[in-house]
Amino acid sequence: MIRVLLADDQTLVRAGFRSILSGEDDLDVVGEAANGVEAVAKTRELRPDVVLMDIRMPELDGLEAGRRIVTDPRLASTKVIILTTFDLDDYVYGALKAGASGFLVKDTEPAELIHAVRVVARGDALISPSITRRLIAEFAGRVKRPAPGPELNSLTEREREVLELVAHGLSNDEIAARLVLSPATAKTHVSRIMTKLNVRDRAQLVVMSYEAGLVTPGWLTP
Repeated sequence: MIRVLLADDQTLVRAGFRSILSGEDDLDVVGEAANGVEAVAKTRELRPDVVLMDIRMPELDGLEAGRRIVTDPRLASTKVIILTTFDLDDYVYGALKAGASGFLVKDTEPAELIHAVRVVARGDALISPSITRRLIAEFAGRVKRPAPGPELNSLTEREREVLELVAHGLSNDEIAARLVLSPATAKTHVSRIMTKLNVRDRAQLVVMSYEAGLVTPGWLTP
């Protein structure tokens, strides 16, 4: 079972998400929180696999609440999905940088919500590669192009190729097809890259790739 915590200040939103997720045999909504402080406390108490976190909440916003969760060593296995009203919310890039595993817009289709929870729980892929790619391009394009960072020096040439494709939003299967590898080999490469760069998931790999200068918005493929 994938244990899920819902954090949103709107009761009806939480009820809607609970209704969608509770209908799945492998998903269990273990708790709800109405603000960021409560979300952090309940995450520490209930240890869910995934927290669905609204980015704008009273007392403590979702960005800071998510950061506290992902930096707590006791919650190393908990993933955070940030919920936003708009798909280019000014805070979303910061949310990914702070450690969120991805984001969803609140009007997403039920099937997409269910899929997002499952893929984030297993740490296997970004929620929506195309949306994440557009998001990163939007906000990374506002800052000066960085010089290549030394943190990438530990990677092999193949691993750098894989990392660049991850940064472009490709899934493991898509990376495998592009580089003529098996999906299992592609997944192994991604796991080794995360270990070498000391990041917790693929969302963090995307952020690091842009900040280290491996890819820039101008190089993005259509």
